[in-house]
Amino acid sequence: MKKRSFLASALAACGTATLGAAWPAAAAFAEARFPDKPVRIVVPFAPGNTLDAALRQVAEVFLRNTGQPLLVDNKPGGSGIIAAQNAMNAPADGYTLLLGNTSMLTINPHTFSKLPYDAQKSFRPVTNFLGAAMVMAVNASVPANNLQEFVAWTKAHPGKVSFASFTAGNSSHFAGVILNQRAGIDMMHVPFNGTPPAVTNLVGGQVTAAFLPLLAVKPHMDSGKVKVLAVTSPRRSPLMPGVATFREQGYPDLDIYIWASVMAPAATPDAVVARLNTEFVKALNTQEIKDKWREMDFETLPSTPEEFTAFARTDSRRWAEAVKISGFKASE
Repeated sequence: MKKRSFLASALAACGTATLGAAWPAAAAFAEARFPDKPVRIVVPFAPGNTLDAALRQVAEVFLRNTGQPLLVDNKPGGSGIIAAQNAMNAPADGYTLLLGNTSMLTINPHTFSKLPYDAQKSFRPVTNFLGAAMVMAVNASVPANNLQEFVAWTKAHPGKVSFASFTAGNSSHFAGVILNQRAGIDMMHVPFNGTPPAVTNLVGGQVTAAFLPLLAVKPHMDSGKVKVLAVTSPRRSPLMPGVATFREQGYPDLDIYIWASVMAPAATPDAVVARLNTEFVKALNTQEIKDKWREMDFETLPSTPEEFTAFARTDSRRWAEAVKISGFKASE
C-alpha cells in the first residue's frame, strides 16, 4: 500500500510539473500565431464620425495584411468613459483594443474627480494613430484678419466677445481658455452639443469666434461667411495653405492636435503589443491611407509605445494647466 501511495504521489507530481511547463509554451504558441481570429477595437463615438471612417479605412489594410478583420465596436457617450470601461474589462490577449483619444486619456483625468479607469495604468499604448488640427474661426463681421488684430479688437470690446466649442470640457473649450490666458483677453465660453450647432451659431453671428475642426469650417470660409484666423497644427494645413498657424503668430502653446491612439488592456503581453504595433504602423505608413486621410485633414501619427507615452505625458500637462485656469469640473 505504501509503495502504491508513493507511486501515485510521484506520478501526480510529475503530471503537475509537466502541465505547469505546458502553459507557458501554449501561451507562447498562441502569441506567435497572433492574430488568428478577428480583433475588436472599441471606439468612443458613433458610426459615421470622420474618425470612425478613418479607422475603417485602416481596418481594410489590416485585413489584407493579417488575414483577420479589425471589427469596429462603437461605444459612444460619457466623454469616452463607456468605451474605456468596455475595453479595460476585456481579456488582455490583444483581441480587444481601444481607440483612445485626447478627452479620454489626457483631459478627463483633470476634469473628473473620479474615473472608473486609470488613464496611465489601465491601458498600455500600441501606437499613436491620428492627428487633426482645429482652427480658430470668427464671424465674417469681425474686423480682424489675423490674431494680432483680433486680440486688439477684443481688448477694445471687453465682455462682448464670445467663443464657441463643440462641447464643454474638451480641447475646443480649453483652446479658448489658453488663448484668453496667453493673450490677456476675456472671451466668454459658449459650449454646444456637437460641432454642427457650434458652426451654425458662428455663421449666424450668435457667437463671435469658435475653435472647431477645419473641415467643418472650410465651406463657410470659402463662401465668405466666416474668416479663419489661425490653425492649431504645428504646420499649415494643405487644405488652407493661406492660414497661418498659432505658432507663426506668436502663440506656440496653441500647437494642439485632436488625436487618437491605439491602446490595449494593461496586461496584454509584450509580444502581442509588438505585433500589433508592427501591423498598425505598417498600415499608417501606406500611401493609400496617407492620401485618403489628407482629404479629411488627418495626419498619420505612427509611433512606438514609448513615443506615445512621452507624447501623452506632455499633452496631459498642457490640459492640466488649462483646466486649472478655467476652474472647470465635469458633472459626474
